Amino acid sequence: MTSMTTRLRDRRLDDAPTRAQAIAFGASGFPTQLMAQTFSAFVVYFYVTHLGVEPTWVAAAMIAHGILNAVLNPVVGALSDRIRTPWGRRIPWIGLGIVPLVVAFALVWMPPELPTVGLITWFLVVVAVYDVAFVVVVLNISALFPEIFRTTDERARGNVPRQIFAILGIVLGTAGAPALYGSIGWPGMAIVLSAVCLVLLVWSFFGGMIERRVPEAASEAMRWSDQLKYTFANRAFVPYVLGSLFIQTSIAVVLAALPFYVRYSLGAAEGEASLLLGAIFVTAIPSIVLWSAIVRRTSPRAALLWSVAVFGIAMLGYMLPSTVLAAALVGVVVGVGVGGLLQLLEVVLAQIIDEDATRTGHRREGAYFGVNGFVVRGSVVLQAVVAAAVLTASGFDASLGDAQPDAVDGGIRVMVAVVPLVFAALAWLCFWLYPIRSRDL
Repeated sequence: MTSMTTRLRDRRLDDAPTRAQAIAFGASGFPTQLMAQTFSAFVVYFYVTHLGVEPTWVAAAMIAHGILNAVLNPVVGALSDRIRTPWGRRIPWIGLGIVPLVVAFALVWMPPELPTVGLITWFLVVVAVYDVAFVVVVLNISALFPEIFRTTDERARGNVPRQIFAILGIVLGTAGAPALYGSIGWPGMAIVLSAVCLVLLVWSFFGGMIERRVPEAASEAMRWSDQLKYTFANRAFVPYVLGSLFIQTSIAVVLAALPFYVRYSLGAAEGEASLLLGAIFVTAIPSIVLWSAIVRRTSPRAALLWSVAVFGIAMLGYMLPSTVLAAALVGVVVGVGVGGLLQLLEVVLAQIIDEDATRTGHRREGAYFGVNGFVVRGSVVLQAVVAAAVLTASGFDASLGDAQPDAVDGGIRVMVAVVPLVFAALAWLCFWLYPIRSRDL
């Protein structure tokens, strides 16, 4: 154990990461997205349908989960920037958080036999541990990205495996989890997915998560008041974080609207929404490579503007189809834009962090990723407001089944096509105001 901790303490990255290190670092995208997607997609269904907990109690617990997760992001980010150890700033957080994260994820799906109050208490406690560990691990992994990959070229190349792993994690969390709990039960699913996540996180931790030798690591940490002042006064960060909020809202609205779109506009089974999602994600994987090449030849700002434009305009295509196949073809074009967003958003944020370090003398990856994580959580609220407003205005009534008023089809098409375009346009405007126009500082 002493030998291992000594090696972790002494290893530092002095040159560009090797391909093996970049792939190992990128592998972290798979388990983190697998856990996040499985949790968000199935936890309410599990506690309400399988365990019989009252939906209002689960909804209240999920609200508490959302608030805790949002607040943790800036707090953990600021602490990560301030705390110095012989092992670095990020590595101790990640190393200490991996096992609690995986165990807490498994326990979410393995509650003991308890009455309703006991199940809600179990949910709140276990999910609180899961939230803390998830933010600690994922935020610090994100904070390592701008440090490991120092130039736009390195970041464009290094982010490719990470985002591809992330998409694969999303797909498995969406499609693989139901297959597992249907065949081996919920506890079996929890054990299998947790074991996979643990193996990949450990590989990523030892193979790709390496801090650099930076002078800031030995300097006095920035004061709390200065942290806030420099972050929210940053002329590049403010339009970026607002643009991120709008584009994440656009994506959230699309994901929420697709099941309604498939059933009530296309007249198909709700399960066929997976075909539309599949078209988007399958196209996004090669598109990540395409956008990596584009940003290396232009600049982060220019490439991001193009990707937002492609995404927003492609969304209008959902107004026209009358079949699932035609909608899936639209999804292919949407996936090109999604691939750009996945590839470029963190590349742009890394550039903001570089510029901030030049001005302040401090590298504050944790603060920026933390505040960004806090703000974009607002997309969940905006998505819920949009969905409720559109469905109510169009006269949607769940008790009517498939016999909805004619206005519902039009309202849902607006929700899946026009509303995302509006939010994408707002994001494009924010990113257009982004002041850093060079490829590297």
